[in-house]
Amino acid sequence: MNLIIDVGNSFVKLAVFTEGKIHDKFKVKSKDVLKTLRYIRKEYNGIHDAIISSVGRLRKTDIAYIQKYYNVLVLTSKTNVPFKNLYSTPKTLGIDRIALVSASVEQFPHKNVLIIDAGTCITFDFISHKNEYLGGAISPGIRMRYKALNNFTANLPLLETKAPKNSVGDSTANAMHSGVVQGVLFEIEGAIQKYKLKYPDLTVILTGGDTKFLSKQLKSSIFANSNFLLEGLNYLLQYNLH
Repeated sequence: MNLIIDVGNSFVKLAVFTEGKIHDKFKVKSKDVLKTLRYIRKEYNGIHDAIISSVGRLRKTDIAYIQKYYNVLVLTSKTNVPFKNLYSTPKTLGIDRIALVSASVEQFPHKNVLIIDAGTCITFDFISHKNEYLGGAISPGIRMRYKALNNFTANLPLLETKAPKNSVGDSTANAMHSGVVQGVLFEIEGAIQKYKLKYPDLTVILTGGDTKFLSKQLKSSIFANSNFLLEGLNYLLQYNLH
C-alpha cells in the first residue's frame, strides 16, 4: 500500500493506493492534514511508502509526522522520471505537470498524448509517441477568470461558476458566465484541434478539479479522469522505489 499526498493551491489530496488502484481518497484543507494522516495510519497500517507532491505548503508538523512513519519520496525536478524531458527550463517544470505526464506514460505508452489539467490554472502538456515531453501551455483557470473580472473592474460582481444557458448573455451576470465558461471551452477545443492537425492520432486526457464541469460540455473526444495526477504520483513512487 502507498500513501499519495498532493498539496495543491487550494486543497490537499491524500490517497491510499493498493496494487496500483485507489482504495481511499481524501480532500482537505491544510489545517486538517494532520488529523487525516492520523486517521489513515489508524485505518491502513499496511502503508510503508509515501510520496509528497507540493505546489503549496505543508506545515512542518505534517511533514515530520509523514517522515516518522513512512519511507518518503518528495517529488522535485531532480526525481527520476519515465520520460525524456525536452523542456528548455526543466527545473521550472511544475511537479504536478511531471506527475501528469508520468501517468500518461504508464497508461498510454507510445502514444501522442495531450494532458489538460483544469484546476486553479489550466495547463496543457504534450508528450510524443517517442516518449519525449515537449512542453505545453499555462492559462488562468475558471475561478481565476471570475475573480479577475471582479478584482480588476469597478462594477462586475464575483459570481459562482455556472454553465451559461446561451452564448449570448442577456444580462451582466449571464454575459460573464458566457465569457468565462465559453472562453475556456473554446480555448480547450481550439488547442485540441491545433494539436490534431500535427498529430491526428492524438489521445486527449482531461483532469483537474473542473473535469466534471467541463467534460459534459466539450465536443472533442477525450478521456476524463479526475484522479490522473494521483495515479501519476503513485506510478512515480513505484518507479523510483523499485
